[in-house]
Amino acid sequence: MEHFTNPKFFGKIKDADVIGKAGNPRCGDLLTLYLKINPKNKTITDIKFETLGCASAIASSDMICKIAKGKTMEEALKIGFQDVSNRLGTLPPLKIHCAQLVTEALKDAINKNLLNA
Repeated sequence: MEHFTNPKFFGKIKDADVIGKAGNPRCGDLLTLYLKINPKNKTITDIKFETLGCASAIASSDMICKIAKGKTMEEALKIGFQDVSNRLGTLPPLKIHCAQLVTEALKDAINKNLLNA
């Protein structure tokens, strides 16, 4: 509940190095992740999100940011939806798609960054 009611990473990075997006038209959740990346060591130095969705989508968005910040691109690519769900205390089965959504957005951002490198 804390990650839903008091998200630490909510917001936009105006000069983001890369933006990742994911959405689920079935439930209406839409997520945008903004990343700042250190070009020397390819670590995520800042990360923020904007999410339109349910409490689980917002909590999952905040958690992926918490997990990914400070990690290298390679490390961040290994973050799976189960990592997000476990750190939140396990999402209900009907809300697992929220954890999947945020990992998709992170992978989208990282892949875009790798293509532009």
